[in-house]
Amino acid sequence: MAKSALLKSSLAKKVAMALSGLFLILFLTQHFFINTTSVFSSDTFNSISHFMGNNPLVQFVIQPILIVGVIFHFIMGFVLDFKNRSARQIGYTKYNGAANASWMSRNMIISGSVVLAFLGLHFYDFWVPEMVYKYIEVSPIETERYFPELVHKFESPIRTGLYCLSFIFLSLHLWHGFNSSFQSVGFNNKYSKGLQKFAYGFAIVVPFGFIFIALFHHFNN
Repeated sequence: MAKSALLKSSLAKKVAMALSGLFLILFLTQHFFINTTSVFSSDTFNSISHFMGNNPLVQFVIQPILIVGVIFHFIMGFVLDFKNRSARQIGYTKYNGAANASWMSRNMIISGSVVLAFLGLHFYDFWVPEMVYKYIEVSPIETERYFPELVHKFESPIRTGLYCLSFIFLSLHLWHGFNSSFQSVGFNNKYSKGLQKFAYGFAIVVPFGFIFIALFHHFNN
């Protein structure tokens, strides 16, 4: 009975982890779309960024939910990793991880930790200055400021390199995590193979698309 309850609890955690991950992928897609416009049109990027930065629904509903989602996803990741490692130590005399799972699946906590550190840098670079600008300094609204601020962040080769490295780890994290999310929520039918291919494509296109954007602005400064 206790074992059954423990199994259900573990399964519930995995489902919650998967759902929060899928939610964050939606945010990542939207963020990628907005940043991509900065390559083609500074005016379009400024317009979309201004709308997102001043829309009450985005600022006071979606943004808090997103922050909670990020915190929840990473806390659950650390909890599940700790439980998995504890179970391996107890359940196996000799655990051969390479024979049972891929490197990425065994090291999700490493790639996730790098992504979490990157999010801290990203918040420091963009979110914190935005909050200071709007709610502490209470500066006048400038609709054209977003593109120059974005470009300025990629002037430094060190910061640009950190962004690129972080997106490589994001790609590794998504390579296993996206497909794992579908499996955790029980999505196993005739569309599974198609979703698997889509997830692998997403894990390559979006992170390396972000890398292209960073390099584009760095070398075009």
